[in-house]
Amino acid sequence: MLLSNDSVIYKCDTRDLSKICATSMSRVRHQQYVNLSWKMRDGSLKGLFCTAPKSIRSVRRNSGSFNVTAFTEEQEALVVKSWNAMKKNSGELALKFFLRIFEIAPSAKKLFTFLKDSDIPVEQNPKLKPHATTVFVMTCESAVQLRKAGKVTVRESNLKDLGATHFKYGVLDEHFEVTKYALLETIKEAVPEMWSPEMKNSWAEAYDQLAAAIKTEMKPPS
Repeated sequence: MLLSNDSVIYKCDTRDLSKICATSMSRVRHQQYVNLSWKMRDGSLKGLFCTAPKSIRSVRRNSGSFNVTAFTEEQEALVVKSWNAMKKNSGELALKFFLRIFEIAPSAKKLFTFLKDSDIPVEQNPKLKPHATTVFVMTCESAVQLRKAGKVTVRESNLKDLGATHFKYGVLDEHFEVTKYALLETIKEAVPEMWSPEMKNSWAEAYDQLAAAIKTEMKPPS
Protein backbone atom coordinates (compact mmCIF):
# COMPACT_ATOMS: atom_id res chain seq x y z
CA MET A 1 0.00 0.00 0.00
CA LEU A 2 1.30 3.50 -0.86
CA LEU A 3 0.57 6.66 1.08
CA SER A 4 1.68 9.72 -0.82
CA ASN A 5 1.72 13.49 -1.18
CA ASP A 6 3.73 15.77 -3.47
CA SER A 7 7.09 15.17 -1.81
CA VAL A 8 6.82 11.97 0.21
CA ILE A 9 5.68 8.41 -0.46
CA TYR A 10 4.70 6.37 2.57
CA LYS A 11 4.85 2.58 2.18
CA CYS A 12 3.18 0.25 4.61
CA ASP A 13 1.93 -3.29 5.03
CA THR A 14 -1.84 -3.41 5.48
CA ARG A 15 -1.29 -5.84 8.36
CA ASP A 16 0.66 -3.21 10.33
CA LEU A 17 -0.59 0.29 9.51
CA SER A 18 1.03 1.80 12.61
CA LYS A 19 4.55 1.57 11.11
CA ILE A 20 5.27 3.47 7.95
CA CYS A 21 8.53 3.95 6.06
CA ALA A 22 8.68 7.50 4.67
CA THR A 23 10.98 8.13 1.73
CA SER A 24 11.68 11.63 0.44
CA MET A 25 11.33 11.71 -3.35
CA SER A 26 13.63 14.72 -3.61
CA ARG A 27 16.38 12.89 -1.70
CA VAL A 28 15.98 9.19 -2.35
CA ARG A 29 18.71 8.19 0.09
CA HIS A 30 16.95 9.90 3.00
CA GLN A 31 14.61 7.62 4.94
CA GLN A 32 12.84 7.99 8.24
CA TYR A 33 10.42 5.77 10.13
CA VAL A 34 7.29 7.29 11.57
CA ASN A 35 5.03 5.71 14.15
CA LEU A 36 1.37 6.59 13.64
CA SER A 37 -1.78 5.87 15.58
CA TRP A 38 -4.86 4.79 13.67
CA LYS A 39 -8.55 4.41 14.37
CA MET A 40 -11.30 2.67 12.45
CA ARG A 41 -14.50 4.67 11.92
CA ASP A 42 -16.66 1.91 10.53
CA GLY A 43 -14.64 -1.30 10.64
CA SER A 44 -13.24 -0.90 7.11
CA LEU A 45 -10.22 0.80 5.56
CA LYS A 46 -12.55 3.47 4.19
CA GLY A 47 -13.03 4.68 7.73
CA LEU A 48 -9.34 4.74 8.62
CA PHE A 49 -7.89 8.00 9.91
CA CYS A 50 -4.62 9.05 11.52
CA THR A 51 -4.59 10.36 15.09
CA ALA A 52 -0.84 10.98 15.59
CA PRO A 53 1.56 12.59 15.12
CA LYS A 54 -0.35 15.83 14.68
CA SER A 55 2.26 17.22 12.29
CA ILE A 56 0.70 14.78 9.80
CA ARG A 57 -2.39 16.84 9.08
CA SER A 58 -4.54 14.50 7.03
CA VAL A 59 -4.77 11.02 5.57
CA ARG A 60 -7.25 10.42 2.76
CA ARG A 61 -7.88 7.27 0.80
CA ASN A 62 -7.78 7.73 -2.98
CA SER A 63 -8.19 4.84 -5.44
CA GLY A 64 -6.54 2.24 -3.26
CA SER A 65 -3.82 4.53 -1.87
CA PHE A 66 -3.69 7.10 0.91
CA ASN A 67 -2.84 10.79 0.43
CA VAL A 68 -0.92 12.12 3.43
CA THR A 69 -0.38 15.79 4.26
CA ALA A 70 2.67 16.18 6.50
CA PHE A 71 5.16 18.85 7.61
CA THR A 72 8.53 17.57 6.44
CA GLU A 73 12.09 18.06 7.62
CA GLU A 74 12.84 20.13 4.52
CA GLN A 75 9.86 22.39 5.19
CA GLU A 76 10.94 22.83 8.79
CA ALA A 77 14.41 23.93 7.66
CA LEU A 78 12.98 26.57 5.33
CA VAL A 79 10.66 27.95 8.01
CA VAL A 80 13.40 28.08 10.64
CA LYS A 81 15.86 29.76 8.28
CA SER A 82 13.43 32.50 7.27
CA TRP A 83 12.13 33.09 10.81
CA ASN A 84 15.70 33.52 12.10
CA ALA A 85 16.15 36.24 9.51
CA MET A 86 12.83 37.94 10.34
CA LYS A 87 12.48 37.86 14.09
CA LYS A 88 14.75 40.82 14.80
CA ASN A 89 12.20 42.95 12.92
CA SER A 90 9.12 41.10 14.16
CA GLY A 91 7.37 44.23 15.44
CA GLU A 92 7.53 46.10 12.14
CA LEU A 93 6.69 43.00 10.13
CA ALA A 94 3.74 42.27 12.41
CA LEU A 95 2.33 45.74 11.80
CA LYS A 96 2.71 45.28 8.03
CA PHE A 97 1.03 41.89 8.37
CA PHE A 98 -2.07 43.32 10.05
CA LEU A 99 -2.26 46.37 7.80
CA ARG A 100 -2.19 43.99 4.84
CA ILE A 101 -5.11 42.06 6.37
CA PHE A 102 -7.14 45.26 6.74
CA GLU A 103 -6.20 46.39 3.23
CA ILE A 104 -7.61 43.16 1.79
CA ALA A 105 -10.60 42.92 4.16
CA PRO A 106 -11.44 46.27 5.80
CA SER A 107 -14.42 44.69 7.56
CA ALA A 108 -11.97 42.57 9.62
CA LYS A 109 -11.34 45.65 11.77
CA LYS A 110 -14.75 45.02 13.34
CA LEU A 111 -13.35 41.85 14.95
CA PHE A 112 -11.11 43.94 17.22
CA THR A 113 -12.76 45.95 19.97
CA PHE A 114 -9.86 48.41 20.16
CA LEU A 115 -10.32 49.24 16.47
CA LYS A 116 -14.04 49.14 15.72
CA ASP A 117 -14.93 51.91 18.20
CA SER A 118 -11.84 54.03 17.60
CA ASP A 119 -11.59 57.25 15.58
CA ILE A 120 -7.80 56.95 15.39
CA PRO A 121 -6.39 55.85 12.02
CA VAL A 122 -5.67 52.14 12.18
CA GLU A 123 -1.92 52.44 11.65
CA GLN A 124 -1.69 54.99 14.50
CA ASN A 125 -3.70 53.00 17.03
CA PRO A 126 -1.30 52.34 19.95
CA LYS A 127 -2.87 48.95 20.67
CA LEU A 128 -2.46 47.55 17.17
CA LYS A 129 1.29 46.95 17.01
CA PRO A 130 1.52 45.08 20.37
CA HIS A 131 -1.42 42.87 19.42
CA ALA A 132 -0.09 42.29 15.91
CA THR A 133 3.33 41.39 17.27
CA THR A 134 1.85 38.83 19.65
CA VAL A 135 -0.11 37.18 16.83
CA PHE A 136 2.72 37.29 14.29
CA VAL A 137 5.33 35.87 16.68
CA MET A 138 2.91 33.20 17.92
CA THR A 139 2.15 32.15 14.35
CA CYS A 140 5.80 32.00 13.29
CA GLU A 141 7.00 30.21 16.41
CA SER A 142 4.19 27.69 16.06
CA ALA A 143 5.51 26.94 12.56
CA VAL A 144 9.09 26.62 13.79
CA GLN A 145 8.11 24.16 16.53
CA LEU A 146 5.59 22.15 14.53
CA ARG A 147 7.71 19.21 13.44
CA LYS A 148 9.80 19.00 16.60
CA ALA A 149 6.75 19.14 18.87
CA GLY A 150 4.77 16.77 16.63
CA LYS A 151 1.72 18.99 17.09
CA VAL A 152 0.57 22.58 16.93
CA THR A 153 1.79 24.61 19.91
CA VAL A 154 1.17 28.28 20.64
CA ARG A 155 3.09 30.82 22.67
CA GLU A 156 1.68 32.25 25.91
CA SER A 157 -1.73 30.75 25.27
CA ASN A 158 -3.46 27.49 24.51
CA LEU A 159 -5.52 26.33 21.59
CA LYS A 160 -8.71 26.06 23.62
CA ASP A 161 -8.52 29.74 24.60
CA LEU A 162 -7.65 30.77 21.06
CA GLY A 163 -10.56 28.79 19.69
CA ALA A 164 -12.95 30.30 22.23
CA THR A 165 -11.78 33.83 21.39
CA HIS A 166 -12.13 33.29 17.66
CA PHE A 167 -15.61 31.83 18.17
CA LYS A 168 -16.67 34.71 20.44
CA TYR A 169 -15.75 37.38 17.90
CA GLY A 170 -17.24 35.56 14.93
CA VAL A 171 -14.10 34.69 12.96
CA LEU A 172 -15.01 32.92 9.72
CA ASP A 173 -13.15 30.64 7.30
CA GLU A 174 -12.60 33.55 4.92
CA HIS A 175 -10.83 35.47 7.69
CA PHE A 176 -8.35 32.59 8.04
CA GLU A 177 -7.75 32.65 4.29
CA VAL A 178 -7.15 36.41 4.21
CA THR A 179 -4.76 36.07 7.14
CA LYS A 180 -2.89 33.30 5.36
CA TYR A 181 -2.46 35.38 2.22
CA ALA A 182 -1.31 38.41 4.24
CA LEU A 183 1.16 36.28 6.18
CA LEU A 184 2.72 34.78 3.05
CA GLU A 185 2.99 38.19 1.38
CA THR A 186 4.59 39.68 4.51
CA ILE A 187 7.19 36.91 4.69
CA LYS A 188 7.86 37.16 0.95
CA GLU A 189 8.62 40.87 1.27
CA ALA A 190 10.71 40.32 4.42
CA VAL A 191 13.04 37.69 2.93
CA PRO A 192 12.89 38.13 -0.88
CA GLU A 193 16.31 36.55 -1.40
CA MET A 194 15.14 33.35 0.32
CA TRP A 195 11.63 33.19 -1.09
CA SER A 196 10.75 30.25 -3.32
CA PRO A 197 7.73 28.07 -4.12
CA GLU A 198 9.07 25.56 -1.59
CA MET A 199 9.29 28.17 1.15
CA LYS A 200 5.81 29.43 0.33
CA ASN A 201 4.43 25.89 0.60
CA SER A 202 6.26 25.35 3.89
CA TRP A 203 4.76 28.42 5.57
CA ALA A 204 1.37 27.69 4.03
CA GLU A 205 1.35 24.16 5.42
CA ALA A 206 2.41 25.31 8.89
CA TYR A 207 -0.27 28.01 8.89
CA ASP A 208 -2.93 25.56 7.67
CA GLN A 209 -2.16 23.26 10.58
CA LEU A 210 -2.40 26.13 13.07
CA ALA A 211 -5.67 27.33 11.57
CA ALA A 212 -7.12 23.80 11.60
CA ALA A 213 -6.16 23.39 15.26
CA ILE A 214 -7.82 26.69 16.20
CA LYS A 215 -10.97 25.85 14.22
CA THR A 216 -11.25 22.56 16.07
CA GLU A 217 -11.54 24.51 19.31
CA MET A 218 -14.02 27.08 18.00
CA LYS A 219 -17.10 26.07 19.91
CA PRO A 220 -19.56 27.58 22.38
CA PRO A 221 -18.45 27.58 26.04
CA SER A 222 -19.46 24.33 27.72
